[in-house]
Amino acid sequence: MRLIVGISGSSGVIYGIRLLQLLSKRQDIETHLILTQSARMNIGIETDWAASDVESMADVVHNNKNISANIASGSYRTCGMIVAPCSMKTLSGIVNSYSDNLITRAADVVLKEQRRLILVPRETPLHLGHCELLARACQLGAMVHPPSPAFYTRPKTVDDIIDQTVARLLDTIGVEVSQLVRWGGNQ
Repeated sequence: MRLIVGISGSSGVIYGIRLLQLLSKRQDIETHLILTQSARMNIGIETDWAASDVESMADVVHNNKNISANIASGSYRTCGMIVAPCSMKTLSGIVNSYSDNLITRAADVVLKEQRRLILVPRETPLHLGHCELLARACQLGAMVHPPSPAFYTRPKTVDDIIDQTVARLLDTIGVEVSQLVRWGGNQ
């Protein structure tokens, strides 16, 4: 199974990094990573990671300028794509089919092939333009998955919150992970 992971330039790059950390331990999933230039900058600002360390967790790393990469074609089969975090700029490019870079082109391909596209928007507060873009993304077939914490898990650390969100993302795209705490109901 091949999964595209896009990390764009909004706050929250840790979600994409943690996705790669979990997936790097899996032999059954081949990860294809795309980092925007702003994501590279935010990795250094928000984490103790270097962009090269993040890239080393992926099976394949694509240059965001290379719109002729294999993942830019519908004939190259993937199970889908997760953009975590998804900046409003990237969201706008995806929704408007403005494929001037690989992250937006790969997302466009995922949509046209009717594969799963999960967008993790990291912006707050949202104005009407953001909300309209998010609604349009859903109309096109994407799933919008804000990184909202699940407090029924009784998280003790920020890492617990991040891990549950990432586990839900993977569960949504069809990847089983043991880190996911499921709601069991109120007995």
